[in-house]
Amino acid sequence: MVSSFLTHAEVVVEPSRPITSWGLSDVGRSRAARAVDAVPLAGVRRIVSSAEQKAVETAAVLGAALGIVPAADAALGEIDRSATGYLPFDEFEAVVDAFFAAPGESVRGWERAVDAQTRIVTAVRRITAEGDDVVIVSHGAVGALLLADLRGVPVSRALDQPGMGSVFSFDPRGWRATSDWSRVPVG
Repeated sequence: MVSSFLTHAEVVVEPSRPITSWGLSDVGRSRAARAVDAVPLAGVRRIVSSAEQKAVETAAVLGAALGIVPAADAALGEIDRSATGYLPFDEFEAVVDAFFAAPGESVRGWERAVDAQTRIVTAVRRITAEGDDVVIVSHGAVGALLLADLRGVPVSRALDQPGMGSVFSFDPRGWRATSDWSRVPVG
């Protein structure tokens, strides 16, 4: 049995609201609905998401299609970037590049990559210890950090998702990735 790591789909960017409260856009809801066709679901009996709104909504769409009530786990949250809050796209991308380039440093007050990696790996190991029948719904940056650990390679932006609403599979017992990222299509 393999487990899957699915990132939330596209969001409505609301600069005046906390990033953790942003919800899915219409495109995001459409992409989340198509996750049923893109995520390996054989034997899946659990969905566990980050407690952030966009991940909860993505998990709810997938759960409704599968007849599963998702659980939320705060340890699956995105990197803590509350020190800066919303950043315009170009500035955000530059800070994300710096985050991955210097994993042991806090960039502009953000959570360090090494700390976020420890948090996500610990959470995923805990969740999959209860059974590998799970789809984890979380975020791109922590997914890249998890993927690096599963592959036994250094943290790198090259491991980042190809876009919101992407998925990879992994074997939690052997602790290895069994696929690369793939993007869930839009409905």
